[in-house]
Amino acid sequence: MTPLEVLFIGGTGEISAACSHRAVELGMNLHVLNRGRASLRALPAEATLLTADVRDREATRAALRGREFDAVVNFVAFMPDHVQADIDLFAGRAGQYVFISSASAYQTPPAQLPITESTPLRNPVWPYSQAKIACEDLLVHAHRESTFPATIVRPSHTYDRTQVPYDTGWTMIDRMRRGKEVVVHGDGTSLWTLTHSEDFAKGFIGLLGRPQALGESFHITSDEVLTWNQIHEILAATAGAEARIVHVPSDAILGYDEEWGRALLGDKSHSLIFDNTKIRSHVPDYTATIPFAHGAGEIIDWYDTDQARQQVDPRIDRLMDDLVEAFRPTPVSTSDSAATSR
Repeated sequence: MTPLEVLFIGGTGEISAACSHRAVELGMNLHVLNRGRASLRALPAEATLLTADVRDREATRAALRGREFDAVVNFVAFMPDHVQADIDLFAGRAGQYVFISSASAYQTPPAQLPITESTPLRNPVWPYSQAKIACEDLLVHAHRESTFPATIVRPSHTYDRTQVPYDTGWTMIDRMRRGKEVVVHGDGTSLWTLTHSEDFAKGFIGLLGRPQALGESFHITSDEVLTWNQIHEILAATAGAEARIVHVPSDAILGYDEEWGRALLGDKSHSLIFDNTKIRSHVPDYTATIPFAHGAGEIIDWYDTDQARQQVDPRIDRLMDDLVEAFRPTPVSTSDSAATSR
């Protein structure tokens, strides 16, 4: 069988690096278009590097001149004009174009769980998700009107060893190790799905070169569901610390920090559970096998291997101090308890 000719735009990110290695493992001829800058994640040696800034369309056309691909994946398209440029560039020279959208594009808050691919797309809070929805609309129109060979994939919260999977990042782990309180949104009991990038890659690469995937959308997630309290407790235990959690309403966090607050209200503050029936119907052997307890070990080991990676953000540290001070529960005094009991 002739190997698939595949182009990744990006290729060294949290999601795309694992997909790059999986593609090569399965015998695909992988070409990667990026700026050629140093990255935390190395490309597989078998990949062909094409150097250009994808936002520079002339440089991109020059780098791709004379090449056609069975599948093209853009991991770094975020705005409709990025997608339109790809439609113009790859129409007639790619058998499949895969757009990496986001599960945060689904109805927020969700009207029912679990989420399926037929769940409506609507996020009234987060501009990032709204732009992804606009990109999807453009691709759906292009597929309907001109059979542009689009496939849409919506990752949810996908991580690798280089990423502490919360908005406060390594600063949160550092605070735990110093015995300080950390902030968790809401009451910490909303349900969340974390997916290891290597698990995501198993399902994703199985979609490439598959004619049945054209004109379709998919999410690819783990089936493990955890609360945010549990996520923090797993990270704390793995780091040899205690999770001293202070719960803060998401809308209150928005009042202190707009970026963090919108990421919560537009995504993380709502319970998200996914039905992966559709990806399994196209990639029958897809199963997520890496639990977060294992992934947390990889994360802590990676940061502990090189202390230079353990960057504490002073602004986030101060912000958590302020939130803890404002929302730390007031201890009930002995006299108050006695009065209550009487």
